[in-house]
Amino acid sequence: TEDGIEVFQEEKYYLLKKNVKITSDTFVLSGNEVKIFFDKNLYDIIQIEAKDNVTFKSDNYNLQCGSQNLKFDLEKEEILLQGIQSELFIEDIKMFSDGKIIVNNSSGNFELLGKNSKLFNEEIIIEANSIDGNFTNNKEERKIEFIDIFDENISYVKSNETEMFAKYIQFDNKSSMIKLDQNVKIIRNNEVITGDYGSLDRKLNSYKIKSKANKKVKVIISNQDE
Repeated sequence: TEDGIEVFQEEKYYLLKKNVKITSDTFVLSGNEVKIFFDKNLYDIIQIEAKDNVTFKSDNYNLQCGSQNLKFDLEKEEILLQGIQSELFIEDIKMFSDGKIIVNNSSGNFELLGKNSKLFNEEIIIEANSIDGNFTNNKEERKIEFIDIFDENISYVKSNETEMFAKYIQFDNKSSMIKLDQNVKIIRNNEVITGDYGSLDRKLNSYKIKSKANKKVKVIISNQDE
C-alpha cells in the first residue's frame, strides 16, 4: 500500500489505503481502500471490505471478480459486489450487474439486482433486473439448479437456440422446464409465438404458449428460403 496500514486492535480490523495489493495463500486482492477484519490475530482474517476499482481472485474459493465495492465474509463464504460494471466468475458461470451481485459460495444461493444484470454459462443466457437462484455447491463442478427471473419491462432468456421474453421466467434444471408469465414471446427458427403464459421443455426441445380467455395466441412463421 502507498498510504500505510492502520491497525485498530479493539475493533479488530486494519485499514489499508491507496493502490492496495494483497497476496495471501487463499486470495489475491487489489483496490484503493481495504478494511480487513480479524479474529485472534492479524492473519486470522474473517471478513474483507474493499472500495474503488476492486479486483479479487481466489483459487481456493474458485472465485474471480471485479467491482467498485466488495464485501467478503470468509466464514460464510458470502460475497457482495456493488457498483457499475460489477462482475463475478465461478467456474463457467459468469455474472454481471450495475447494481448488486450476492453469492453464497457454500450454499450456492445467488442474487443479481439492478440494471444490466446478466448471467450465462454454456447452456443458458439470462438478462433481467432481478435474477435469483441456486447452483450446486460441489466446488469441482458448478451447475445451475433453479432461477427466478423478473423484469418490469421484460426478461430475456436464450437456451438451445430458442429466445424467450416475459416479465417472469422460472428455470428449473431438474425438470428441464422453463416457465414464462406475462407478455410472453418465444422465437425459434422462423417462428415467433406470443401469448400470456407458456413453458419450454429443454429435454424434449418443445414448447407451448397459452393466453387468457379473452385473448389469442399469435403465431408468425416467416419463410426465409430464397
